[in-house]
Amino acid sequence: MVPEASPSPSPGVGARVLERVPGVLLCALIAAAAILIGHFVPWAGTALPAILLGVLIAAAWRPGARWTQGITFSSKMLLQIAVVLLGAQLSLGSIAVVGGRTLPVLIASLAVAWLGASLIGRLLRVPRRERTLIGVGTAICGASAIAAISPVIRAKSAEVSYAVATIFTFNVLAIAIFPAIGHALNMPPETFAVFAGTAVNDTSSVVATASIYAPAVLGVAVTVKLVRTLAIIPISVFLAAQEARRETDGSPLTARRVFSFIPWFLFGFLAIATLNTVIGFPAAVTETLTTGSTLLITVAMAGIGLSTNFGAIRRAGWRPLLLGAILWALVIGATLLALRWFG
Repeated sequence: MVPEASPSPSPGVGARVLERVPGVLLCALIAAAAILIGHFVPWAGTALPAILLGVLIAAAWRPGARWTQGITFSSKMLLQIAVVLLGAQLSLGSIAVVGGRTLPVLIASLAVAWLGASLIGRLLRVPRRERTLIGVGTAICGASAIAAISPVIRAKSAEVSYAVATIFTFNVLAIAIFPAIGHALNMPPETFAVFAGTAVNDTSSVVATASIYAPAVLGVAVTVKLVRTLAIIPISVFLAAQEARRETDGSPLTARRVFSFIPWFLFGFLAIATLNTVIGFPAAVTETLTTGSTLLITVAMAGIGLSTNFGAIRRAGWRPLLLGAILWALVIGATLLALRWFG
């Protein structure tokens, strides 16, 4: 009798760290090149060169398994840590002020994206789950919102891929187009921060766009984006209730599940801001944390560029892409009008 093979043990913490090193180093090298470009071409910043260099490299060479874990870690975890560090620029009072003053603008953009996805998605014959994913991704926070609601509506992996690819297309376009819109309309930095935080899909693209236009108000743009991210909670609850009505085997909607919809880095951002409110960081500490955040953002942008899935974008077809384009344009228009009406 042949003895049964015992399952291989999962790699330890040290092994997992070593597996990420090659990809993280690759992203760091691209980030260094982007910082050099930003030094000689200041208007370009560092985020845009980093993501473009990553996209160009991914088009010419698809990173293999040796690199993917580090690239994924850079594009997700390092970006989230960078957002947490941005909390050092703000206090709870400023967060409350930003949230209160921008709430009408946020509500306008969310309503337009939500209704547009439902009505226009039906006209374009985009499947229900797919149009819901694209609508929520456009309305709230891109891939993070898609990831949060995909299990709620029981989306298939292909539908999630299509939606993420569609949203990513407009994330990249936003980084190039939004600063041009801001300059064309002579937007003050604070106004542009609200514009970017409200109308750009994904947190990473908000960070990149605000970094290019006015790095000094990056914290405001992220605050607006994080306030917008809170909409994941009521929308997820609403979608879960809808899904429960469609299927009798829907899992119960507990408080713990609702709590899980909130991204962890939102709590980290608020924790740093709370600490700054209570003790008041010295200027040197704030500058160090902000510089560290900027460096991590540049590395993360390189990782996002390297993660470009051209196959998923091609397979998405023209209907989801057209829906994403229309919703994106509607959100931009609604945000600009709301900024004009509400000041």
